[in-house]
Parts: sequence; C-alpha cells; structure tokens
Amino acid sequence: MTQLVRERGRISVVELAQEYAVTTETVRRDLSVLEDRNLIRRVHGGAIPADALTLIEAGLPDRDVARIEQKQRIAAAAVELLPRADSTVILDAGSTTVRLSRMLPTNLRMTVVTHAVPIAAQLAGSPQIELHLLPGRVRRHTHAAVGPETVEALDSIRADLAFVGTNGLTVEHGLSTPDRTEAAVKRAIVERSRRVVVLADSSKVGVERTIKFAELSSVDTLVTDKEIATHDRRAIERVGVEVITV
Repeated sequence: MTQLVRERGRISVVELAQEYAVTTETVRRDLSVLEDRNLIRRVHGGAIPADALTLIEAGLPDRDVARIEQKQRIAAAAVELLPRADSTVILDAGSTTVRLSRMLPTNLRMTVVTHAVPIAAQLAGSPQIELHLLPGRVRRHTHAAVGPETVEALDSIRADLAFVGTNGLTVEHGLSTPDRTEAAVKRAIVERSRRVVVLADSSKVGVERTIKFAELSSVDTLVTDKEIATHDRRAIERVGVEVITV
C-alpha cells in the first residue's frame, strides 16, 4: 500500500479499497497503522507520501516553467473576475499571479498592492494603475517581500479583491505553504480582502504543506484547470467555494 501511495502521489480511500478488494474501513485502519510508522500521511479522503509535507520549496524560476499552459489559462480566467474601476486589488506572489499582472487591462483604473518584485516591475509603467509595493525582506526563492514590515503594512489596507497563490490546498488543512514568513504575509492578505480568489493549478489540490495560512472557508473562488479530480472539486464546493475550471 505504501508503494502505491508513493507511485500515485495522492490516492483516495475508495481507490485503495478497489485496488486491494477490501472495505474502506479496512483501508482506513491500514492507513492509520502506516501513518503511525511515518510511511504515509493521511489527508482528507485518502493518503499522500510521508515526505509530501517536507519537499524542498521550488524557486520562482523553476515554478515559472512548470504547467505553463494551465497557468496561462488560469490567469486569463482571473482577468474576468476583476472588480469595477477604481477598486483596490492585492496580487500575491507566484508564477500564476505574475502571468495575471501581464494580462491586466490597460484601460481599467485600479490600485494594485503587491509584495512581489516581478509584479511590481511589470506594472510600474502602467498609467492607469496606482502601484503600492509592500516593504520587507525579499526572499530569493520567491522574489517576494516578507517579514513583520510586510504584515504591518497590510494591516492598514482594505482591498476589494485578492488574487492569492498557494503551494497546497485541501479541505482538511486549508491553504498551505512551506515557509512561515510567506504564510504570515498570505494570511494577512486574506484577512485584509473582501473577496479572495485562489489561483492554483490542479497539481496543488490535495497537497498539504507545512504551514497553513488560511481555512478553505476563507476563499470565495478557486480558479484551477480541468484536471482537478471530481471528488476534490465536490469536496471544495461543499465548503462553499466556487470552483472555476479552465
């Protein structure tokens, strides 16, 4: 069973029961034993490899070349969710939000707040955008400002909409990321926004990273690709999150 979990990356209790021709109750008992031995990690409705929570965080250049087509479609769909003119939008750091920043309409007046250096560089010359770059220490991995200064600056902001990225998304563990300082900034972004839209390709769904920064119930909309598993989509929608697939 451990080997199958490692091969699939994530597998449901139902799939395991069918694979081994046993009841789901038997699978759950076996998974509990394997988790006690630190061989797998139980998640909502199934299991993932034990080391899935401790994978090395990929840097922004590496992530920018992964699942390019899906991220392009997700970013294009996100443009359709932009609020009216003269609204305030927060753009979280991430490879998909960078793509979104390149697609923002040139004729729509808005205030954009970001802690991502690549997004700030992209929007700095836009005549219709009032750009606010948050202060803080810039992480080499993500090219994003983090730290107490960043969180404090967000405390005085109230945004109409935030586009947020995540390293992991499950009903049980919510939105998560490997780095504690990134999590603190993302948490503040979610808290300071009237509406929260998560941009995440389907490879992030069903994954749990070390630090949770928001409950899934804090999210209004998830924009993802059509490869999302049906059971994951239904579970997310049951929490009250709108799921848009592209």
